[in-house]
Amino acid sequence: MSLDQPSRRAFLAGSVVTLGAGGAYYLTRSDDDAHDISPSFHSSDETSAFGVDLDGKPIMGAPDAPLEIYYWTDFQCPFCEQFERETLPDLVRNHVEPGDVRIVLIALPYFGADSVTAAVASKCVWEQVRDEEPSAYWDWHAAVFEEQDEKNSGWASAENLLEYTRSVDAVDADALESCLEDRRPELEDTIETDADRATERGVSGTPTFVVFDPDAEAAGSLVGAQPPERFDEAIARIEDG
Repeated sequence: MSLDQPSRRAFLAGSVVTLGAGGAYYLTRSDDDAHDISPSFHSSDETSAFGVDLDGKPIMGAPDAPLEIYYWTDFQCPFCEQFERETLPDLVRNHVEPGDVRIVLIALPYFGADSVTAAVASKCVWEQVRDEEPSAYWDWHAAVFEEQDEKNSGWASAENLLEYTRSVDAVDADALESCLEDRRPELEDTIETDADRATERGVSGTPTFVVFDPDAEAAGSLVGAQPPERFDEAIARIEDG
């Protein structure tokens, strides 16, 4: 089986609507801020109070954080890259590192086979590092986003993903290659399930976020590459009930 074979789940290539430019907020920040964070990560095999199966999903922040942010993302999504470069560092410093919020990363590929390949690779890498060195996942995740190019130009092919992986300490490119070869159908099934559940929740683009308070069962959503103050406002609204 070729590593780059088209996904058996063709619906992923067109089932989610791409956000228009009006959904993005362009900020002026130094490139030095891009991924200039070292967040902690943990795993869980539980289903959250929001109804998300956490198994196989990287979770950034403290396990006991009182609030959760669910983040649906695609490695080929330019607005996701913008969010991670311009907004996520502030979100981590102001809310994740103090222990107030944890962020659940959910792969939602929709641009085609390369998006699916990157999502499967992400799951492979997370499974590889989550038990002994979970924070290494972020090094890999950031390295892939830093290579983002035109959608479906081949930059996110399996061959290129393996090349990026070789530059990331604590992530084994050979193990990733074996996982892509041997476990792609199984992991695509989990991606399909996550996509179906996202659709049921009205998620229709990336990046989409839900801020959730498990105790109060209160939730608020944001869509697009929103600036840090929008997250500050959304978190404050949920905290205030």
